[in-house]
Formats: sequence, structure tokens, C-alpha cells
Amino acid sequence: MPGGRKSPPPWEHHLGCLPSAPTCRVWGPQSCPALGTPRPSPLLCRDMALQNALYTGDLARLQELFPPNSTADLLLESRAAEPRWSSHQRGLWSLTYEEELTTPLHVAASRGHAEVLRLLLRRRARPDSAPGGRTALHEACAEGRTDCVHVLLVAGADPNIPDQDGKRPLHLCRGPGTLECAELLLRFGARVDGRSEEEEETPLHVAARLGHVELADLLLRRGACPDARDAEGWTPLLAACDTRCRSPADAEATTARCLQLCCLLLSAGADADAADQDKRRPLHLACRRGHAAVVELLLSCGVSVNAMDYGGHTALHCALQGPAAALAQSPEHMVRALLNHGAVRVWPGALPKVLERWCMSPRTIEVLMNTYSGMQLPEEAMSLVPPETLQKHQRFYSSLFALARQPRSLQHLSRCALRSHLAGCLPHALPRLPLPPRLLRYLQLDFEDVLY
Repeated sequence: MPGGRKSPPPWEHHLGCLPSAPTCRVWGPQSCPALGTPRPSPLLCRDMALQNALYTGDLARLQELFPPNSTADLLLESRAAEPRWSSHQRGLWSLTYEEELTTPLHVAASRGHAEVLRLLLRRRARPDSAPGGRTALHEACAEGRTDCVHVLLVAGADPNIPDQDGKRPLHLCRGPGTLECAELLLRFGARVDGRSEEEEETPLHVAARLGHVELADLLLRRGACPDARDAEGWTPLLAACDTRCRSPADAEATTARCLQLCCLLLSAGADADAADQDKRRPLHLACRRGHAAVVELLLSCGVSVNAMDYGGHTALHCALQGPAAALAQSPEHMVRALLNHGAVRVWPGALPKVLERWCMSPRTIEVLMNTYSGMQLPEEAMSLVPPETLQKHQRFYSSLFALARQPRSLQHLSRCALRSHLAGCLPHALPRLPLPPRLLRYLQLDFEDVLY
């Protein structure tokens, strides 16, 4: 206004915010509310000096900005890490970075500034403040900041409070360095089987799904239920068996973690044959993901090898529909284990499709073909195998397609007759037969890389 006092900026007048200035002394000695009066809403602060000190962990500077009797109960604006599509007038959409509210406590906790965290708490920062939907404890757990987790819990932070996605701090202990955070949460009263609000997952579900063996072991030792079910009926064992390989190079390590998790869960009493709402069992999922060692473990527990899911698929069907990454995990061992435990053979009419999909794994084709007394492929099946594959595995495929015009050997026919006679008790009966080891291995579909 001309000749008069300038009007304060709208954000200062309406939000009670402080103007950007070299310092940000909020609720100083003269403005601090008296004890016993209701605490006002936090103030929004855009002071860049304060924000820079928080992000860098400059304790000395923050001690200047927050003198005794001041408050650190402030709100800060931060930009989201990823742009999001937002709509405007006239149906226009654009990518924008949304502004999110946070607090000094959140910044310090997520960046591991434990001493700064202590200062802010002494300056009356609220440990369970969640302007953006998460508390500082959620942030510290997600980043694996053990010291900050301890500081917040000692200050009274709630270890069971859900965030905006319904996840509790223990659900966020999922990355490297978060095991100690989980131990602290449990020591300060976090519920070991506390569920997320929408998915109804327990922390054990999360550990199993992400392949976090050490965390799963800790949770089970603290009494986690190995058969807890989420909203879709999944148990931690189902989640563990569904672990995917990111690439063929990662296949062996992924299966090793999955096997460790399954051993832990089964030794804790998990049901090896538990089915979800779609009737999928751990064996179905382990086969679909190509975890051969896990398949053999589950079969040793006596699971139903021919149980079907809601779509009518057995474990053998799942194994043969698995990803290409399963080639790195020796799918032939998985298929052989299933057949030696009484899996129903593939319908002969589907064998050409199996050949086309798994021709790069001739041993998988071998073990399947050796369960039939006669060749079940049409002569034109040779066109299903790429020329380079035929050349690479010439000996095997020459024997395979030669059998399309001649009967199988008497030795093979005898094997088929004995396996048929022992159907239903193969895994228990075969090892007890008084036979030489080499012949016993032959009956158990040992690989020979040739058909006759």
C-alpha cells in the first residue's frame, strides 16, 4: 500500500510461516508457548540456510538456528524424487515434481545424522509427526540408519505406527543394513506379526518375498508365525518360493537364498502344502520360478506332486511353462525329480510345444521322452528345433528323431514296465531294490545324452 507498511507475503500471513532469512529462529524465548497450553500447528519454513544445514548435518549451525527454548517442530517442503503425471484444465496432462511436506526430524533421520536428531528432539520436535504420511522412524528404517532408529525409539517413537501405505516400520526393514534396525524395533515393542493395513502382510512375508534370510531367521526366533496368511491367502513359504531371478547370472544365488528361506520356514513348522486362494501351492511356484533345489526339498516333505491349481496346472506343467532364465538352473533336474515322485506325464499331444520351448535343454527333453514306451513326436517335429541347436546337440537330436521311425530298445521298455508297476511309490520303492547303483540310476532316469 502506498505510504504504508508493506503487506506480509501470503504464505507468512495465512500459514504462519517465516520469511526466508539468514536465520530461522522459530518460537524463540519470547514466543514459546507456556507449558500446559495446547501445542500450535507446526510452522512452514522455507529458510534455505536451515535446510542446507539439515541436509548436510551441520550440527554447529543448527545449534545457532535452534537456541534453547526454541522449537524444531517445523514443516519443510521437499520435491518428490520422481515426476508424476498431473491433470490441468481442458484435459491437459503434464509431468511435474510434486511438493511434499517433511520435517527437520525426517531429514536428519533419513540421512543418518544422529546428533542432529538428538538436538531436534531436545528442541521439542515430535517423534511421531508424519506430515507426508511417514514418520521419521519409517524413514530411518527404510534407509537402515540404526543409530537414528535407536535415538527415535528412546525418545518415544511408536514402533507400530502405520505409514500412508499401511506399512509399519518393521515392514520397511528390507534392504542392506536393516537387520539391526529390526532388532531394535522388536526390543522396543514392535509386534513381530504386525500386519500392513491393505495387503495384511506380516514382516515375515516381506522378508520371504525379498529373500532376506537373516531377517526371516530373526523374526522366526522372535516368534513370528510361519503360516500367517495375507489378504490373498499367501503364506511366507509361498512368498519365498515365488522369488524371481532377475537374470540367468543371478539364478544360482537366487535359488540358494530361496532354499535357505524354505529350510528356515519348514523347520519352524510351515505347511509345505499350503494353498492360496487360487489353489497355488509352494511346489507350483517353485517350479514356475525354476528353483530345482527347492522343488526337491518340497518333494522330500511329501507334498502333493499332482495337485492342480485353479487353472488346472500341476507342478510339472508349471515347470515346463517356466521362464527362459530357468535354463541356468538345470530344469532337467527339476523335471526328473517330479517324474520320480509320481508326477503325471505330459499329454503326448503337447510334446511338440515342449520340444519347441525347451530344445536348448536336451536333457529336459530326454527325461520326458524316457517316460514313454514309444516315441510320441511326429516326423515334422525336427523343424521345431533351430538349426544351430541341432548342430550343437547333434548326437542327442539325431537319436531323438531316428526313433520316430523305429521302436525303443528292450532295456528302455523294461524300465518303463517296472516304473509303471511301481507307480505311486516310486520315490520310496526304487532306492530299496537290491540293484547295482548304475542300474538304479538308470531306473531313476539318469541322464545319458542319447535316446535308444
